[in-house]
Amino acid sequence: MPLRCSTCLAVIAAILITSLAGASVKIVATTGMIGDVARNIGGSNVTVKTLMGEGVDPHLYTPRASDVRSVLGADVILYNGLMLEGRMGEVFKKASERGIIVTPVAEVVEQSYLMPDPEDADHPDPHVWMDVKVWGRVAGEIARVLGEADPDNAAAYTRRAGEYQAKLKTLDGFIRDSIKSVPENQRVLVTAHDAFGYFGRAYGVEVMAIQGISTESEAGLADVNSLVDVLVERKIPAVFVESSVPDKYVRAVIEGAAAKGHEVKIGGELFSDAMGRPGTHEGTYRGMMQHNGETIAKALGGSVPMVVGVNVTESSAP
Repeated sequence: MPLRCSTCLAVIAAILITSLAGASVKIVATTGMIGDVARNIGGSNVTVKTLMGEGVDPHLYTPRASDVRSVLGADVILYNGLMLEGRMGEVFKKASERGIIVTPVAEVVEQSYLMPDPEDADHPDPHVWMDVKVWGRVAGEIARVLGEADPDNAAAYTRRAGEYQAKLKTLDGFIRDSIKSVPENQRVLVTAHDAFGYFGRAYGVEVMAIQGISTESEAGLADVNSLVDVLVERKIPAVFVESSVPDKYVRAVIEGAAAKGHEVKIGGELFSDAMGRPGTHEGTYRGMMQHNGETIAKALGGSVPMVVGVNVTESSAP
């Protein structure tokens, strides 16, 4: 009888050890850009659920009951911060009160770097992921948070973060070289809403948007007419639509330019507040930013260099 009991105990212990070894840190990320970095750094040690998927506008996002359940059942909540997810504050507060690690990962960026929201001086522009070099620093913050939640694997998170940051450094150079190939007077990026400010500053592009930082702001006739005048005067060949924002204002600008005798085309669809479809290259952070750099450069008269380490097949988790 004692032999049988000891055997049972050994089996139970083995099961528990196996279970613990396979345990994952449960992460909930608000945006695809954050979730993708968490997957790259966490590897098999984490499971990641992203709340806002393809084509979803985080400025307008209101959490569903299922989102609240996911948040309150997580070990770690990773959100952008800087008022991007302005409607989720109460949910994050409840999670924090339960002892869940809740971190605004983009707020690791120094205040001195942040660009102001032109419509609200009290808040910064939250779209820091548009500067690839800076997003590498956010990757470091995510690794730190995962190490805090799972100290046994902290070294692995730090190592993977370093590998991922090296890939982002290559990508940053790729985008920089692509934009440099565009004639200087044509380095003007016209989009639906003002999500590309950090991109413009990092890569030397003048950014003009019809709407403000938040898609809740409405564009007026004066905004459209002002952009039309710039397009006509400077002979800008293309404007861009965004995957997560309706294109009605962009099409109004195109029609306005046509009425003044200047043909403007849609240069392509850019990814601003959301990544592409899961399972595609554009459904990853690296893929969306590579796509944006290529699309902008080609449409404005530039070319795209082939760089080892950038033009690779990479798909997001479904």
